[in-house]
Amino acid sequence: MKAIFLRVALDTPLDTLFDYRCVLSTATDKASIPYIGQLLVVPFGRQELVGVIVDIRESTDVPENKIKDVITVRTELTPLLPDWMALVQFAADYYQRPLGEVALPALPKNLKAIKPVSLQRNLKKLAKLSAPNDTQPTAEPDLNAEQQAAVDQITGAPGFAANLLFGVTGSGKTEVYLQAATKVLARDEQSQILILVPEINLTPQFESHIRARFPGVMLSTLHSGMAEGERLLHWLAAHQGQARIILGTRLAMLASIPHLKLIIVDEEHDPSYKQQEGLRYSARDLAIWRARQLNIPVVLGSATPSLESWQGAQSGRYHQLNLRERAVKNAVLPVVKIINLEREKPSDGLTPRLISSIKLRLEKGEQSLLFLNRRGYAPVLACDACGWISQCTRCTANLVLHKGDHRLRCHHCGLEQRIPRSCPTCGNIDLQPLGRGTQRMEESLAAIFPDAKVFRIDADSTRLKGSAAAAFERVHDGDVDILIGTQMVAKGHDFKRLTLVAALNPDAALFSQDYRASERLFAQLMQVSGRAGRTAQKEGGNMSEVLVQTRYPDHPLYHALMAHNYEDFAKDLLLERQQAQLPPFMYQALLRAEAKELQQALEFLQQAAACQTHIGITINDPIPMTMTRIANVDRAQLLVESASRPALQAFVKEWIVTLRSLKSRVKWSVEIDPVDI
Repeated sequence: MKAIFLRVALDTPLDTLFDYRCVLSTATDKASIPYIGQLLVVPFGRQELVGVIVDIRESTDVPENKIKDVITVRTELTPLLPDWMALVQFAADYYQRPLGEVALPALPKNLKAIKPVSLQRNLKKLAKLSAPNDTQPTAEPDLNAEQQAAVDQITGAPGFAANLLFGVTGSGKTEVYLQAATKVLARDEQSQILILVPEINLTPQFESHIRARFPGVMLSTLHSGMAEGERLLHWLAAHQGQARIILGTRLAMLASIPHLKLIIVDEEHDPSYKQQEGLRYSARDLAIWRARQLNIPVVLGSATPSLESWQGAQSGRYHQLNLRERAVKNAVLPVVKIINLEREKPSDGLTPRLISSIKLRLEKGEQSLLFLNRRGYAPVLACDACGWISQCTRCTANLVLHKGDHRLRCHHCGLEQRIPRSCPTCGNIDLQPLGRGTQRMEESLAAIFPDAKVFRIDADSTRLKGSAAAAFERVHDGDVDILIGTQMVAKGHDFKRLTLVAALNPDAALFSQDYRASERLFAQLMQVSGRAGRTAQKEGGNMSEVLVQTRYPDHPLYHALMAHNYEDFAKDLLLERQQAQLPPFMYQALLRAEAKELQQALEFLQQAAACQTHIGITINDPIPMTMTRIANVDRAQLLVESASRPALQAFVKEWIVTLRSLKSRVKWSVEIDPVDI
């Protein structure tokens, strides 16, 4: 009998690893010997937990009477490889979280169940999924000179290279991805490729492209909308090396992919790549680190790159690959026009010029898209008599009117109430909706254009599984004349008959206290504008157009939008950021505190600010968060900044140790590189 000691990472908030004893007998066969990267079940207090082995030792410092024995080692699953272990270790170190809180949540839930699922049964299913497919692949279209140069750069450079694929909307970035993938997959029979998209509803379109181009190649899809059994199957396909292409949202970044040779991050600017709870990691940033670790290329694609990536390209850290023309011959960028709401008064949210433009598209059998990033019927219900408004009793927010459901609903905590028959304060029965959401705009469009097929796509209309894919299929099939939607419709979709886009209420973001608001608004408007005019313009036909209704027609953002000029817009923003010492020229960490009373949270942050000092670190004053209360919990924050990333990391590491020693009932968390402040 021989005892070895396994150092194990567990999904606990404790920033420590745990030692367990594993007894090997002379009868133990090689298949049962534990390895680093294997899962196992161990006792932890009064419960049992699944952990991952991070080290194997001959001895331990844990006293004999306190060391516990491993319950079982899950040897049926091949160990997680060293490069995956290094990835989660880096993420844990950089984002200042315990290793177990990074490694274990990255795995499918069924893999971490105490009563394990049958891996053998799932592996048999994998064999069926990877059966040969005799379907002929679709032909590769000819690339223009810029596309070909991009493919050659991505696939030709040896080792690590970070490539920023900067292309106008409709410039054929997807085709560059696919033809680069073709070359990488052809190099050997094991090569795997990871493709990230920002949102779940973009995966069906990408899947169809990949399956058509690579019918004999196994594709694995990973996102949070999958059933757990399905997710486990696809994760295993990637982990076993059978899936050659892995497509997914940000969680796919932490998948086990043993033969990864190329990483593609589509719409790399999208804030959805930053996790906003638990481990607050950036999938885009981890993609760059993982590519460097594996010495492989990574592609960051966007028509409106994040300022961090743009600055990386301007400084020479990234290769900038430009696609300045639309890929489809005779397809041109739409003309962007500004409608001044101070001169052209809207009715039901629509100006006469916009209504006329929609009528023209209807007469020509073309589609129109109205972009309104506000779901519900109206943002608030109000009483003109006494000034009452429908406020959420649990949040610093209003209850949004959902007329069809006869409900007032909070989009932050989920609180619902029936629409009152009269004002709760004065009894007035004439309550009025203020403002417009997508549901109200859908109602107005149906009244103005009774013969048109009006269709709405937002988070409310696509709540059921598969409903988003079905909704977009209707638009692609031409079964929609006028589409009204939120940011869900703004990116990635190739609507062949769409020739008119209108942005209805973009002004609010111009004056936000969030310094990233203008960057995000410009990206949204450029992306939604790019849905128009993606097919060849008919001879003698009208140009595709984008109409922006605004009260601030002279704002520089709208002038840059009209010129499709991201470069100058980004140049000006970077100059502003540099002068104000904001990212990407400054590095930040955010300490958030939550308590039943705001004063408790602020007092904790004041104590936190006073307990640690460090040269080169700026600690700002504690302030309430913009959305101060959510679900009866008050929230405040403290921003820490430094011009040196290593200095900030060293400070935060020491600071967290001190914060853990503070006696407080306040719930707190630290976020590195925050994107919402």
